[in-house]
Amino acid sequence: MRIGPHQLENNLILAPMAGVTDRPFRVLCKRMGAGMAVSEMVASNSLLYGSEKTRRRANHDGEAGPVSVQIVGADPKMLAQAARHNVEAGAQIIDINMGCPAKKICNVMAGSALMKDESRVAQILEAVVEAVPVPVTLKIRTGWDKHNRNAARIAKIAETSGIRALAIHGRTRACAYSGNAEYDTIAEVKAAVNIPVIANGDITTPEKARFVLRHTGADAIMVGRAAQGRPWLFREIAHFLATGEHLPAPQADEILRITLEHICDLYDFYGEHTGLRVARKHISWYTKGLNGSAQFRHRMNRMDSSAEQREAVQEFFEDQMQRGAGLHFAEERAA
Repeated sequence: MRIGPHQLENNLILAPMAGVTDRPFRVLCKRMGAGMAVSEMVASNSLLYGSEKTRRRANHDGEAGPVSVQIVGADPKMLAQAARHNVEAGAQIIDINMGCPAKKICNVMAGSALMKDESRVAQILEAVVEAVPVPVTLKIRTGWDKHNRNAARIAKIAETSGIRALAIHGRTRACAYSGNAEYDTIAEVKAAVNIPVIANGDITTPEKARFVLRHTGADAIMVGRAAQGRPWLFREIAHFLATGEHLPAPQADEILRITLEHICDLYDFYGEHTGLRVARKHISWYTKGLNGSAQFRHRMNRMDSSAEQREAVQEFFEDQMQRGAGLHFAEERAA
């Protein structure tokens, strides 16, 4: 798949997720088979450019390209300014968030709330595309509720405005993350435009990835929550799409190595104090469904030392290996 001048290694993309897709996780998922990873959203408010949190969100040092930064806001001029700022900082693709259903985003008429105002959508897209020399992409939902699915109209506006690729989550704003994603609207959008379309929502297994690609005709798929604690899902999907066969599930020793490397990257990226706290949720995801994991997570969440946290992770997985656990739990978690 190509986005502007950027040829992706494959058509598997890590979705932007607030509080999750920081640089350590993006780097890990790319190493595990994602062809592209989109940053967590960066606020367009220029007053936030100097904050430590915003600088971290826009930090792509050493990350393999293409570097895609997602921006969020409701004001065309401010979003254009944010796009320029991020391109100057190294962004190679600018992604505009019109898909987030969170109340704090929608209450300021940003994210998926913008889908109610198609004229404002056009103003924003045109302003950002004109502001930067790099490709601009867009993420949307199918509409704002089940009775108002306007993704196809938004897609045509996007194509006319110069958007180079469009990602669609198969739920409405009102659905948030409840219920099941539907893919008929994504298929409708794919048939309506000539720019690349990326299908997103409930893609949890290699089989589901193949089904969504075939059903929608989409050019690529975007994986979000299913990759939490399971970044190897990208290599599993890639292998299955290429061969029709399954890779063996990762064993305890490999999951231990991946977990330790990931949390050490988090310590380096955030510093020990914040890093070990961010690491807690990732460790919870890596250990979910394993024998004794609930008690382990409860104990781990009270630790205030990175050394103690690493040692606890090591001991937990070594105990799993001594039990002879094959850890073939990926299918159970995806069910």
